[in-house]
Amino acid sequence: MYNVLFIGSGQGAWNGAIPMSQAGLKVAVVEEGLFGGVCTNRGCNAKITLDKPVELVRTIEQLQGRGFDSVPKINWPDLMGHKHEVIGKLAESNKQKLIDGGVKVIIGHANLVDSQTVQVGDTAYQAKKIVLALGQHPHRLAIPGKELLHDSTDFLSITKMPKRLTIIGAGYVGMEFASIANAAGASVNVVLDSHQPLRDFYQPYVKRLVESLRQRGVKFFYDQQLTSVTRDDAGLVLYGPDQFELASEYIIDASGRLPNLEGTGLENLGIATTKRGITVDDHLQTNVPGVYATGDVLDKTEPKITPTAIFESQYLAQLFTGQTTDAIQYPSVATTVFSSPRISQVGINPDVAANFPDKYTVAHFEYGDDWFKQVQNEIDAALTLVFDKKHILVGAVEYSNEAVDAINGLLDIIELRLTHDQVQRFIYTFPSIQHSYFRKI
Repeated sequence: MYNVLFIGSGQGAWNGAIPMSQAGLKVAVVEEGLFGGVCTNRGCNAKITLDKPVELVRTIEQLQGRGFDSVPKINWPDLMGHKHEVIGKLAESNKQKLIDGGVKVIIGHANLVDSQTVQVGDTAYQAKKIVLALGQHPHRLAIPGKELLHDSTDFLSITKMPKRLTIIGAGYVGMEFASIANAAGASVNVVLDSHQPLRDFYQPYVKRLVESLRQRGVKFFYDQQLTSVTRDDAGLVLYGPDQFELASEYIIDASGRLPNLEGTGLENLGIATTKRGITVDDHLQTNVPGVYATGDVLDKTEPKITPTAIFESQYLAQLFTGQTTDAIQYPSVATTVFSSPRISQVGINPDVAANFPDKYTVAHFEYGDDWFKQVQNEIDAALTLVFDKKHILVGAVEYSNEAVDAINGLLDIIELRLTHDQVQRFIYTFPSIQHSYFRKI
């Protein structure tokens, strides 16, 4: 019998499985696909690889007449080849990490039999604790012709960039893919069923991002309840009410992601779920004693992103090895849209803070006249900070090419609740993002 058996090998599994094994527990991981989960193989890592040239091209565009006199074009087949070169070896690498860490690797489809038994093929494996790291899958629109649509996995391996591309949805995936495809030369349409892209992000900066993409040629179609998609001689055509009709060569259904709740036998154990995922308590245990869950499959308010899954998996490692008995306490979680420009945020959203003027103060900073931004001619950039009444930084949002680094630098201050005087003790490299920003706290 194993001490712990994980179903799934993504970030919510192996980050905990290895330290558990190294602490002396007998651990197994069951995986039927690529080791490392969606992020490693069909998500974040692939997206960032494809986005890197976009980041460079945008910087060179800003510096036309300021050191550059031409803008390079993205060679999509070469870039896709590079992506395969980077990503193709990661699954086997993740599998080997588990093996080297003393974890038993079991390949096949897992089915729950009871709270201590998992069936894989003809073999039943028993474990004192089972962890469900099942992840999510792309949502598919239930409209006639849906089989003609592609999902995020398809786009991340597309061999040739279409001339005309339509993206259904304007969440993380939709806005990031719009930035990449636009930079690679495609004519891009974004179709929404509402009027609010990136609804979880600070809306003034979302509007600036939309306007920036519009100026580059991306078209947005709001409040469209799509009814069907067909194929004709010209390509694919999307239809909606009031004679809405939109033709393109390639359509990505980026209408959301759903937790993987079917096919593993959750119903056999009566594990409680909602449409958002598996319900757990403050120790990540389901309603069935001994069965836990981590990662994107959870019904939770915390962002469903890789770092959160890693944190949860590492928490279970501490819990199962006796290092803690406390409930999980999530830290401040930074989230980013890897669009062009980026939007990155952490802590209290300024949109929320504005509703409580007695509790928070919101400060805005435009960077069009900041010399450090002018170095690369980045005039469309801004930062918004949220302070409590003790002038402790509790939230931050940045809209810029360097938003990730800026918010990562501010996260420590928010999480540790550092005072103004404590922050002033930091002497950062000059010039740097940190040096420029920390003077405002």
